[in-house]
Formats: sequence, structure tokens, C-alpha cells
Amino acid sequence: MADGTGAGPVGGRHGPCVVVIGVSGTGKTTVARLLAERLAVPFADADDFHRPADIARMAAGVPLDDAVRRPWLEAVGRWLGEREARGSGCALACSALKRRYRDILRAACPGAVFLHLTAGHDLLAERIGRRSGHFMPRSLLESQLAVLEPLEPDERGATMDAGPPPEVVADAAADLLPDLLSGR
Repeated sequence: MADGTGAGPVGGRHGPCVVVIGVSGTGKTTVARLLAERLAVPFADADDFHRPADIARMAAGVPLDDAVRRPWLEAVGRWLGEREARGSGCALACSALKRRYRDILRAACPGAVFLHLTAGHDLLAERIGRRSGHFMPRSLLESQLAVLEPLEPDERGATMDAGPPPEVVADAAADLLPDLLSGR
């Protein structure tokens, strides 16, 4: 997790707080890291906020329940809120699969914008199968897809296809942000 203060205002404005969400295998971390570079804001991966016992649980193929997730989401929310309060903005990779999870993040960082990356099941399974050194097994993809709640119309954000190369997705996200931030 990068915890720097960032480059401050972007284009004369405070940096945005962008949360790149989606199920495992959509490329959240890669896209959020690239977006952070493009916006000159700090980057973090919400996976880095998990307690070791929760990582071990997921690595064993056991999905986390809402009670276990709450302290993790609150810690992630604090990080987001601190970046918003500083005006540094940020780009964060976080599954945030349910509306109530995003509500926790929004409560801590009211200006957050959510970019929901989506992809077909086969592409997600292929990507997860190619990863090495990540705790999330392919077996949890089904449980993530089962609980996924897409962005609702009143949530500030957009849904984006995660199929193209991450650089293309990050560029498209950066191009889309001004409209999302202005409420268009």
C-alpha cells in the first residue's frame, strides 16, 4: 500500500478518491495502480488491510461473512477518508461487492467515486488461474459472483468492461472521471 500524500490538487482541484471495485480477476489492483499514476494520487489495495486470519480463511476457500468484513471495510474507509480530508485523492482497489460495503466506504469518504470492473466468467476464471502468490483461490469466484450487487443509479460511479488491456481501461477511467465528478 502506498501511503504518500500524493501530488495534491489535480488540474487545480483536489484529487479524486476513486474506488475500483469488482470480483476477483477483474484487474482491480492493476487498473487502480495505473489510475493512481495517471492522476498522481496515492494508491492502496484493500487486500493489504485484511487481518492475517482473514487472509488464511480466504486462502482455505472460506468466504468472509459481513461481520468479519466490517472491521476491514472500516479500516479501508478510514484510509479513504484521510485522503479525502487531505485533498490528496487516491485510487483504491477494493472488491466492495455489496451496496452496504460501498455505503461504509461512502460514509467515511462521501466524495468517493466507484468504478465497477466487469468481465465474463471464463475470462475471470482464466485470470485467477494464471495468478501466483495471491491468497484468493478460484473456488471463491462463484461466491463473489453470487453476492455481487452492481452499482445502483444513485451511486456515483460507472461500470466498465475489464476485458481490454489494463492500460486501456485505466485511460478510459481517467477520461470518464471529470463527468463522474461533476455529476454528469
